[in-house]
Amino acid sequence: MYRFLLVTGFIMAFTLTVHAQTADTAVAGKADTLKKASNTAPGSFAPPIRKEKAYHPDTLHSPHKAVMHSLMIPGWGQAYNHQWWKVPIVYGGIGLLFSAVIFNQNYYNQFVTLSRYRKSGTAPGPNDKYYKEYTIYAANGVPDQNIYDSVDAYRRNRDLSILGILAAWGIQTIDAYIDAKFQHSFTVDNNLSMRVTPGLIGQPVYAQNVNSSYIPSVKITFTF
Repeated sequence: MYRFLLVTGFIMAFTLTVHAQTADTAVAGKADTLKKASNTAPGSFAPPIRKEKAYHPDTLHSPHKAVMHSLMIPGWGQAYNHQWWKVPIVYGGIGLLFSAVIFNQNYYNQFVTLSRYRKSGTAPGPNDKYYKEYTIYAANGVPDQNIYDSVDAYRRNRDLSILGILAAWGIQTIDAYIDAKFQHSFTVDNNLSMRVTPGLIGQPVYAQNVNSSYIPSVKITFTF
C-alpha cells in the first residue's frame, strides 16, 4: 500500500513539473528580449559586440601645402591647419626678434662710426651724425677699448637675433607640418577614454630602506 502511494505521488510531482516548464512562455520571451536588447552575439557565452570605431579622415588636407605656406609666409601654415591661436604667437615671437635686430643694428652703426673716429684720431663736426654721442663719451673719458668692445657686442647680438628669426621661421614650419601630418592625414578615433588608478611600485634593491620597500604611484590607462 505504501509503495503504491509513493509511486503515485512521484508520478504526480513529475507531471506537475513538466507542465510548469512548458507553460512558462512569458519568462522565455522576456529572456530573449533582454538578450537582443543587450546587443550580444548569438550564443549563451558570446561576448558583447563592441561599438565600431568612428574615423574622420581629411583626405583633402595636405602636409606639403602646410609646409609651403609656412615657408612663404609665417603663420600661414597654422592658419591652413585651422590653428588660428598660434598665428599671434608666431608673429609675436618673430616681431620681437625683428625689433632686437633693429635695436642692435642702430647701436652697431653708432659705435662703428665712433670707433672709426677713435682709430683715425679725428673728431666729427657739429653737423655730423653721432656728434653728440662722441662728445659725451669723450667728456666722460670712455676708453677706446670700450668702444671697440661695444661694436663686437652689438654685432654679435644682431647676428644672434637674425639667427633667431631663421630658427623661429623653421620651428613654425615644422609645427605646421606636424599638425597637418598627425592631426589631419591620419584617422583619429573619437572613442577615447582614460582611467587613473593608484598603486605601489617596488623600489630597486639599492634604494630600499628600513621603513618601506614600496613607493606610491599613479597608473594611467588609455582605452581606444
